Amino acid sequence: MKQILILGAGAAGTMMAQHLARAVDGRQWGITVVDQHDSHYYQPGFLFIPFGALNEAQVRRPQAGLLPRGARRVKGRVMEIRPAAKQVELADGSVLPWDLLIIATGCRIDPGEVEGLAGEGWGRDACDFYTLEGARALRRRLAEFRGGRLVVHIAEMPIKCPVAPLEFAFLADDFLRRRGLRQATTIRYVTPLPGAFTKANSSRVLGHLLSDKGIELATDFAVERVDPAARRLHSYDGRAEDYDLLVTVPPNKGDEAIGRSGLGDELNFIPTDPHTLRARAHPEIFVLGDATDLPSSKAGSVAHFQAELLTENILRVIAGREPEPTFDGHANCFIESGRGRAFLIDFNYELEPVEGRFPLAGLGPFPLLRESRLNHLGKLAFRWIYWNLLLKGRHIPLVPARMSRAGKRLPSGAA
Repeated sequence: MKQILILGAGAAGTMMAQHLARAVDGRQWGITVVDQHDSHYYQPGFLFIPFGALNEAQVRRPQAGLLPRGARRVKGRVMEIRPAAKQVELADGSVLPWDLLIIATGCRIDPGEVEGLAGEGWGRDACDFYTLEGARALRRRLAEFRGGRLVVHIAEMPIKCPVAPLEFAFLADDFLRRRGLRQATTIRYVTPLPGAFTKANSSRVLGHLLSDKGIELATDFAVERVDPAARRLHSYDGRAEDYDLLVTVPPNKGDEAIGRSGLGDELNFIPTDPHTLRARAHPEIFVLGDATDLPSSKAGSVAHFQAELLTENILRVIAGREPEPTFDGHANCFIESGRGRAFLIDFNYELEPVEGRFPLAGLGPFPLLRESRLNHLGKLAFRWIYWNLLLKGRHIPLVPARMSRAGKRLPSGAA
């Protein structure tokens, strides 16, 4: 029996296992999923834990119960991927063979990449919300916060869920207003980007919202080091940002096994064809989710769209055909803006977020690139969609994997 080996049982790996378990002939192809963890986390929920809107039980489920019955689960840490031998070695020394390899090892934060960040004060005066431990620390720190300088900071791009730091700033503004502490607090949004976000349209709209909420924006800030004793960020151009509480997004990097295997770039992200999701250097390896070097967002919705299209390409390869360039970079994301409201953006490689209605042209019900209560409700509903549709490899009604332009107010000249 031939083997499809999936590395990683996060969102991308779990969705791929579900899709393939239904799609391939189980008499000819076995599916094995490798992951070192026992629990699966709804990572978008980490954003809400510091504010008490979600608890840990609501974002965690046993990993084994999320994989399809037709897939074999192997608990272990990947040490090395050997493309020439079509083998993967685990930390316990065991070796797994494969005929097709799918890498979905995700990405992780590395605070040690910024001088001084991971030292004294980490988890107290400087925290992240991209890990459960970081979200817990922020929950404790915000409970005792009485005002001062709150700095929301991005070290460098790319990062997982690029809108999340903005969401944190908006939710922090709301949280502090409800506690009567907003006037006693200066909120600074410090980013290496030239604007509030990576896409021009969104950057303009969200940057205006930062201003409306009295959140100060510092752009083009390339962090050089952190002085934890003085509680100060230093940039390469000589600027400095003082903080009483630093909420930071440290550099994001791919899994260490990618680096050990010589498959990644300087950040351990794997060079990947942007449309077929095939590893550029190894035609028998496919990559999806946060493990790629693609310019698409590192987000759960992107992994969902990729998994649908990659399943079709895996079937083409099994049948002896070439994969087709079907993935268009489609991303779909709700952006919490505080006070029970949110934005929704829908875009791909070619078209940045624009206004309109989603998913039905003229009907919606969700407005695009505009703040609304309905978008907030959609954000809350996404947790149910994640557990019950996305992770089970189910199609979301009316939301195709390739981005639809219906209902969007396209700029002049867009086809």
